[in-house]
Amino acid sequence: MDKINVEGVLLTSLKKIHHPKGDVFHGMKKSDAGFSGFGEAYFSTINYKDAKPWKKHLRMTLNFVVPVGTIRFVIYDDREESITKGNFYDVILGVNNYQRITIPPNVWVAFYGEGEVYNLLLNLANMEHDPSEVERKDELHEIEYKW
Repeated sequence: MDKINVEGVLLTSLKKIHHPKGDVFHGMKKSDAGFSGFGEAYFSTINYKDAKPWKKHLRMTLNFVVPVGTIRFVIYDDREESITKGNFYDVILGVNNYQRITIPPNVWVAFYGEGEVYNLLLNLANMEHDPSEVERKDELHEIEYKW
């Protein structure tokens, strides 16, 4: 796994516990690094070879887990005060790389469906959704990155 080169982004390995009648996939505990409170949890899907373009939360911390399928996340840091301004971080998460990525406020994130069948994302956010604290870009090309 490449070194994380965006300030404040964490990648945390998660436990998968095998059970013959169905496995247990850990998501987050309040004692985990990256936990900054609980606001809401929601699931989102992304179709194979589809992308959800750039989004930046101004106050919300995101904690993404991919328990089903495979999703590629790209994070871009354009924060003026950041020591990693201008850097990207690219990671693929899923059952075979079962980790949680914590994304701090004020960085951009986009994601792409890598899994061919079904790709499910869980976000464990530190606050309830508030449309006034989100900036969006409608197209992937609005931030230059080679997907």
